[in-house]
Amino acid sequence: MSSESDIATPLIELRQVSKSYDDGRTVAVQATDLQVFKGELLVLIGESGCGKTTTLKMINRLEEPSAGEVFLDGSEVRSLDAEHLRRNIGYVFQGIGLFPHYTVADNIAVVPRLHRWSEERIAERVEQTLDLVNLPAARFAERFPDQLSGGQQQRVGVARALAAQPELLLMDEPFGALDPVTRSELQEEFKQIQQQLNLTAVMVTHDMTEALLLADRIAVMKTGELLQVGSPVELLNQPQHAYVEEILALPKRRADQLEQLLHAPGDQV
Repeated sequence: MSSESDIATPLIELRQVSKSYDDGRTVAVQATDLQVFKGELLVLIGESGCGKTTTLKMINRLEEPSAGEVFLDGSEVRSLDAEHLRRNIGYVFQGIGLFPHYTVADNIAVVPRLHRWSEERIAERVEQTLDLVNLPAARFAERFPDQLSGGQQQRVGVARALAAQPELLLMDEPFGALDPVTRSELQEEFKQIQQQLNLTAVMVTHDMTEALLLADRIAVMKTGELLQVGSPVELLNQPQHAYVEEILALPKRRADQLEQLLHAPGDQV
């Protein structure tokens, strides 16, 4: 995670943020206060429709709050140009969204080109980010997305999000469509990258096991309400709501079952 000097410094702050639709009849997010500190990975978790993706999108103004304020590094995001804001925030999502007729290198170069970087700087950054996600540029830079596996495509998606060296990365179910082995590999790789770059990241997932293994802190939501925020250890040992206990029950039960299997008497060879 971040250094001690950064721990008390929120990069993102939500103050009484709400989001509703249909002239207020449908409430997606209810009066939420939340801070995300520099250098930490915060995971938003909850069942489908709980408001976690809407909360994520209000950070970079893909959704506008109906009430309340969202601050990024001390500036209220509605005071910032939306296009400029989004270009300076990395975004990774489950659908990946690579441009099919662009090479891997050109996909990664999209945002740096919008920033008008020199081609020399872009080429250097493409190579750096591909190395970061374990896809050597010599082998992968000139391939097209349909020449990649699902895991490789998602790695390119992460590289593209990191290409312009953002201080903040938003991730919406980034590993949800992958097979279990590839998913585990990418989770571990991403956590190493996040720690190596001291990157602030907010990730949405519905998988509590993923949240427990990756997050510095977890924010649990249900029907638009933020129920509890804490470290994995705090949530495991001090759940403050019945729903928090409920979504922790499955990974706990599976861990207990694995423990029993490991210690079960087996046939001796």
